[in-house]
Amino acid sequence: VRSRGLGDVYKRQVSTQSTGPPTMSAGKRRVRPREDGHLLAIIADEDTVTGFVLAGAGHVDSKRNSNFLVVNEKTTTQQIEAAFRTLTTREDIGVLIISQYIAETIRHVLDDYSEMVPAILEIPSKDHPYEPKKDSLMLRVSRMTGRDRQ
Repeated sequence: VRSRGLGDVYKRQVSTQSTGPPTMSAGKRRVRPREDGHLLAIIADEDTVTGFVLAGAGHVDSKRNSNFLVVNEKTTTQQIEAAFRTLTTREDIGVLIISQYIAETIRHVLDDYSEMVPAILEIPSKDHPYEPKKDSLMLRVSRMTGRDRQ
């Protein structure tokens, strides 16, 4: 058993076989990780991040770099911006999931972001409903399809 650095709740069983790469236990199934796979990154409130981490999306490397940021009332806009810039420049991140109400605090940074990978996905949180008119991805799709002129 190898700890991801998040305590006993977030431990994942990893077993090695004599032939081939390590496999992760997912219930009764054995799942082989893709060698060219990418991670999800998460910037959200504690409940949302905890859900993703418990589902297996959390990752902490040997240098204690994680692929998530838990945002609370003490988190500054500068910390959110720094985490966004760090996560979007990492080559092992394929999708960055951010709560929409947090995305609103760094909207100027999101509007300037134009890379395809990692893709930015805004999601609702339990305390803040989703508003498609504020979602940068939905706005881009509307512009591309011409729906913003209707």
